[in-house]
Amino acid sequence: MYELVQKKCMPCVVGAKCLQGEELKSYMKLVNGDWILDKEHHIEKQYAFRNFRQALAFVNAIGRIAEEEGHHPDLHLSWGQVKVFLWTHKIGGLCENDFIMAAKIDAIYVSLGQSR
Repeated sequence: MYELVQKKCMPCVVGAKCLQGEELKSYMKLVNGDWILDKEHHIEKQYAFRNFRQALAFVNAIGRIAEEEGHHPDLHLSWGQVKVFLWTHKIGGLCENDFIMAAKIDAIYVSLGQSR
């Protein structure tokens, strides 16, 4: 995961190939095992919090990183939980940027004092 956290998301071009097969499996091994791969289209993960305020702080922190990286996840905020969905809309699937963001989002969760 350390390697991905240090990387920067690079602009993706329409028509670029999505990660598939063994290459995709390799990237899944680089992020925390709680991420779920759905039909080789997107990855998702749910985070737990003690209250709405903490969940909202997490979403706001993700928003700051997403703007810096130019790569924006779909976020579902509710009381005590945040669900994150990542895929690259331009190509309709997953690329390295999605895994970079997954690693950075996990790092935010840890930095906010949340346990896994």
